[in-house]
Order: sequence, then structure tokens, then C-alpha cells
Amino acid sequence: MQIDLAGKSAIVTGGGRGIGREIARTLAAEGVSVLIADLRQDLLDDASAEWQQRGWPGARLLADIRRGDNCRAVAASALSQFGRIDILVNNAGVAGGAPVERLSEAVWDDNLDTNLKGVFLMSQAVVPAMKAQGAGRIISASSFAAIVPSVGSAAYSASKSGVESLTRVLAGELGPFGITVNCYAPGMIPTEMNHYAERTDAQKEVLLDTLTVRRWGSPTDIANLVCFLSSDLAGYITGTMIDISGGKFATQQPWAAYRAER
Repeated sequence: MQIDLAGKSAIVTGGGRGIGREIARTLAAEGVSVLIADLRQDLLDDASAEWQQRGWPGARLLADIRRGDNCRAVAASALSQFGRIDILVNNAGVAGGAPVERLSEAVWDDNLDTNLKGVFLMSQAVVPAMKAQGAGRIISASSFAAIVPSVGSAAYSASKSGVESLTRVLAGELGPFGITVNCYAPGMIPTEMNHYAERTDAQKEVLLDTLTVRRWGSPTDIANLVCFLSSDLAGYITGTMIDISGGKFATQQPWAAYRAER
């Protein structure tokens, strides 16, 4: 059994770096024409160079997914260049935070506008094309923070919990048209956004102690899941959030098994 995505097209938001870039790269390697939408032109230029070097089909577009007109332009560009939109990956996100007492309205708005409103606007933009073709995959980034939030993460956790709820509603509304809608909840994956790699060794040990699979996650772990959810193999999965956190807090003390083995 092999995943076959050859000939399909995708949009990946925030695909210029980090997890989004790895998702776009993995889909492209599977034969998908990928449109990368990102806020930074330098990242888009870098992606263009990589895609050209590897001979992958695709496109890049400067876009702010917090704006409806930008999202509609992304969808229109993908439809114009590829003829259809098979996959939307709502990856773009931010993670600003502070204790609620000190949390600024601007940080709250940035989290909700990017992480949740952006998913709403991009999903809304691709629905007409997916309905017309009678098929589609919408896959969005939630977070383990939607399962167990952290102190100081009110804005981020609220936005990611909203993604899970929106996913369920979209799945219900779009099921009759052959469109599945799912989201995924990554755990601890070192990126430029979360700065896990910059923590002290002692801090890292405390964090790793919360995991059943006691290692940092990687962008490849997420990209492989997205690749599967994009495929026909996942046609009966919709309206769900998949925990891809390495079994974070799957048991009360996941570290106990590791210490017992030493």
C-alpha cells in the first residue's frame, strides 16, 4: 500500500519556513503541485530556489491570511495555475503570550486573527472549488495547548481550541461534498517560534519527562501525518483532531518507565 498524491495540488500557508516548509517539501516530493503562501518575501524567494533546484512544480505568493481578500487571492491563484485545489494546509500561526492580567489586546488579537481567523478565511476561500470538484482535504494546525493549556498561553490556547471546534463544524458542513476536514495537535517541536532548542539542559529534561516517546518531535513527523491525511487512505477520517505529541501526558508520569529501565 502506497500513498499516491501524484497530480494533486495544495496550498500551504506559512510554508516559507519551519514545519510549513517541511510539509510543502514532503507534499512536493510526493508529486503535489504546491502553492506556498507566506508573509515574508525572503522566505518565498528561498523556497522558489529550492523548488527550481529540485524540479518540483508549484508557486509562491505573498499573502496575509488575516485578510479575506488575500485569502481569496491565494485560492484564485492556485485554481488558475493548477486547475483545482485538492489540499489546503492551514499551517500559518503565531504564539505570543503572557499571563492574562498582563496580556495585551494586541497579542490576543494577533493570536486569534492568525491562528483561528486565518483558518476560517482560507477554508472559506477554497470551499467553492472543492465543492465544484466533489473532493478536497482541509487540514489545520491546532496544538497540544488545545488539549492541556499552559500558564501564560491564554491567547494561543484559545485560538487553537477554536481551530478544533471549527474543524468539526466544517467537517459536518462539507461532508456531503466529499471534503474531509481534520486538524492535528503537535507537541514539542523545536522551531524559531517556540525556542525549545535554546532552553537549558535542565529545562529540556523536565519537558522531555512529559513525553511517552521521549524525544523532541520533528517537522517531518508532522509532514508525514499531513501527507497521509491528504491521501485517499484517509478518506474515512474527518472532523477530528489527531494528537501528534509523542504521547505527552498519556500517563501521569511518563518518565517513570524510562527511569525504571535505567
